[in-house]
Amino acid sequence: MVRIPSLARLLLLWMLAVLAVLAATALAGCRLRDGGNERLVVAELVRTHLYVAPGGSDSNPGTRAEPFRTLMRAAQVVTPGTTVHVAPGMYSGGVRTATNGTAEARIIFQSTERWGARIVPPLDARQGAAWDNRANYLDIIGFEIDGTQYQSGMKWVSGIYSGGSHNGIHDNHIHHIGTDVPCEPKGGAGIGVDSYYKGVDATVSGNRVHDIGPPGCRFMHGIYVSTTANVRNNVVYRISGAGIHLWHDASHVTIRGNTVAASGSGIVVGGGDFYHGKGPNDHTHVSNNIVYDNRHGILEQGATGRHNSFRNNLVYDNDEGDWKLAEGREHSGSVSAPPQFVEYSAGGTPDFRLRPGSPAIGRGLPAEGPAPASKGGNGGGPAGKSADQSAGRPDIGALPLPAL
Repeated sequence: MVRIPSLARLLLLWMLAVLAVLAATALAGCRLRDGGNERLVVAELVRTHLYVAPGGSDSNPGTRAEPFRTLMRAAQVVTPGTTVHVAPGMYSGGVRTATNGTAEARIIFQSTERWGARIVPPLDARQGAAWDNRANYLDIIGFEIDGTQYQSGMKWVSGIYSGGSHNGIHDNHIHHIGTDVPCEPKGGAGIGVDSYYKGVDATVSGNRVHDIGPPGCRFMHGIYVSTTANVRNNVVYRISGAGIHLWHDASHVTIRGNTVAASGSGIVVGGGDFYHGKGPNDHTHVSNNIVYDNRHGILEQGATGRHNSFRNNLVYDNDEGDWKLAEGREHSGSVSAPPQFVEYSAGGTPDFRLRPGSPAIGRGLPAEGPAPASKGGNGGGPAGKSADQSAGRPDIGALPLPAL
């Protein structure tokens, strides 16, 4: 047996006691006492950055100097708080994201140049969506999704499909999706936010969505919503079904400041074929939208509640009717006059900015809390400066987006 001298033994015991105190402090999760009250100090969030570029390699570490080549590789390694910076160039679609962010640490996929990162159909496509997101707290920002160059495998019927919760789809350009697929009830959309996987609370804003679905197919839509959502400031045109369509478990949806044209229907607010709830689609508010030159204007279908409202929309020149709301429902503050876009043709490349003197200028509903169900009648008026404009009211329709 090795004998430790008394002094050395005391020193050893003192060192062990110090180590025990330090370990207890660490295990306490950085708890401090302030005035006799214990409080938890949360460590500062460390955000990480990954990079993807056409000249990269998936065997790289994903740094700025050594970027990945594919979005799929970045999707495999993201963690909460990661931003993925995607350089301009062409990338294969069939992306699938499944790692969750958090409310404090969202995961962001962003094109470093708006519409510069272009996602196209891959060789031997294995899924029907360019981007299939099942994660929560994730944002997809600034991509072009172009379905024109089909190669082989499954044809895309969705541009961005999101089945998770608290996700954002912002400032993307999505076009030519499913233009030559069979017209089937399962449908598809340029952007779809879905409740099937119990996703809630989606935001779809600032996107340009056009040329979706085969001619005459009512099952293919521009923006399709079946959950709680905020749909604002999107430009949507040449859609075979509805420009913006709400169905299944859709409820508590805000549809504000969008422009929809040259489609089967403009905006459809409905509920039915429920996945998880029993309906109806209620507390949905539709305001400040331009719905022009579609087959149908703004409609309600299926199970809808009494708190829905339709206020300050410009709805005009829709072939089979501008309005078809639930019995007893009325719209208010509506404008029934040509919107006077800078340039418009149903088959060309429209410029949806408003000309000076447009009746949509200054006729929007100011930003406020949830609107009450509308009780008034049609409120259209002539073009020209109005008291509403002088009061600083917003314009109707989407804000100007970059020209194509």
